[in-house]
Parts: sequence; structure tokens; C-alpha cells
Amino acid sequence: MSRTILAIRPEPGLSASVEAGHAMGLSISGHPLFEVRALAWEPPPSDAIDGLLLGSANPVRHAGPALDAFRGMPTFAVGEATAAAAEAAGLAIAAVGEGSLQPLLDTLAPPLRLLRLTGAEHVPLTPPPGIELVTRIAYAATPLPLPGALADVLREGALVLLHSAAAAHHFAGECDRLAVARKAVSLAALGPRIAAAAGGGWREVRSAHEPREAALLALARQMCHDPSGG
Repeated sequence: MSRTILAIRPEPGLSASVEAGHAMGLSISGHPLFEVRALAWEPPPSDAIDGLLLGSANPVRHAGPALDAFRGMPTFAVGEATAAAAEAAGLAIAAVGEGSLQPLLDTLAPPLRLLRLTGAEHVPLTPPPGIELVTRIAYAATPLPLPGALADVLREGALVLLHSAAAAHHFAGECDRLAVARKAVSLAALGPRIAAAAGGGWREVRSAHEPREAALLALARQMCHDPSGG
């Protein structure tokens, strides 16, 4: 399994992906093409909110003092890592979903008015009848340029992990800017929407069967063992 595997998501998720990949026996290295920064946000009155909805740990890490008014409030989180970060911040975990927010949202019983803390780039949700979402943007991921040395690695052939549509779009643009031939690079995406955002022309593009880190890394391992070249 000598194929070069690159993760480009921002920290701290980047280190988590690399560590999990190493635990699976993957030769993976991390090169962040995004930097997460906090944004000022106006919290709604806490007495008008029944709970919080979190799709990642980033909103908790970057929400700042405005989060204080919601400590102890029921929190619905996707994934154990998000739940752990929320609990450490003083939020009360009411339910933990897997994969994405919409299935978790669909299991909740109305009436509920939930504060959704999220990033500037986020997936639209359709709340069930009787559930209202109040959305606040707590952070943004700023794109970083692709280093020339990394472009050289990509030209030799590599498998790149894509965790978001924004990452897919930015990575594709940087490859084109630095004249990295797309046919030299394979992509493993967390989902079909993310894969589509990268555009065409790549050596190979596959999507994980579910939007979970473990599924993405399993896909990367499969692509290393069984590259289609398609």
C-alpha cells in the first residue's frame, strides 16, 4: 500500500484523520488547505430556545462567550467527537446521531425551537413540522494556497481525501492554478455532493457509502488495494 494519501481538511480534524488513518494501517499525511477562524454572532434569547443542534465540534470550539447562555441546554449532536466537545463545553447531550444532521433532525419530537450553530459553508436542512431552526454562523474556513512542494507530490500521483464541497472546489482550483494534471490525482469524497463539487477529469473519484470518517478511510484503503484508474 505505497500510494500517497493526503488529507487537506483544517485542524483539529486534520490530525484526527491522520491518526485514524495510521490506526488503520494507511500511509497518510496531513496538509491543511483551510484555516478555521471564529466569527462574531448574535445569540438569540436563550429562553426562546429549546436546545442546540450541532453538526461538528467546530461551532463549540469557536462560539466564544456567546455560548455561555446555552450551557446546560439539551444538545443534539452528530458524532461522538462533536458530542464530547459539546459536553466538555457544558452542554447537555440529548441525542447523538451518525453521519449527517438531517436523519438526526428527523428523529426529534416537536415542538422544538433549536439553535443551529454552524459554519459559513453548511448543508441546508429541512426541519420536520413543529421543529424550527434558528441558524447562527459561528466560524468560517479560510482557503489556503496549495504549496508548490505539495503540488509536486500530487504530480507524481496521490489519493486526496475530501471532507466538504468547499474543500473539493478549492482543491480543484488550486490544482488547475499550479498546472497539476487532474488525471494524476484520485479523490475519495465523504459523499456524492462533495465528489461532484470537484468537477471532472480526475484519475478516479469515489464516494464513501456513508458520510462518516471511518467509511471515508475504509474507502481510501480499498482504493489503495484496488485502484480502478477510471
